[in-house]
Amino acid sequence: MKKISFKLNGETRFLHVEPNETLLDVLRDRMGVKSPKCGCDNGDCGACTVMLDGKTVRSCLIFAIEVDNHEISTLENISKNGLSPLQKIFLEKNVFQCGYCAPGMILSATELITNNPHPSEHEIKEAIAGNLCRCTGYTPVIEAILELTKKD
Repeated sequence: MKKISFKLNGETRFLHVEPNETLLDVLRDRMGVKSPKCGCDNGDCGACTVMLDGKTVRSCLIFAIEVDNHEISTLENISKNGLSPLQKIFLEKNVFQCGYCAPGMILSATELITNNPHPSEHEIKEAIAGNLCRCTGYTPVIEAILELTKKD
């Protein structure tokens, strides 16, 4: 086991991890963070998306040992002080059905909007492409992001 230190949603954490433990397993099973989910366990579905130093990554593909001295943010961090504007419009527009993909979609869209406040439809599609959704067909998600980010 190796002791690692990292920031999780703004709080410094210390943990002993095995070399083969994934970040997803550590977050869910040992730290109680439930927004990243195991959908495919091979990085295809996006359900396990978290932010590593401000960039979205698939936590099922990263060993926990790799986040030593880094910063992890999950959906819980975005909602710490109430819903973000993105979360609010997603709720208003009822963009999700089952919600399994919601954390990954929200984090991917948040990263996009942070770096590009007025994305095109193509840029939105590219940003959420790594998040599989079997319920919505993506159209409501794209339309909500476009509405939120439209230029005045």
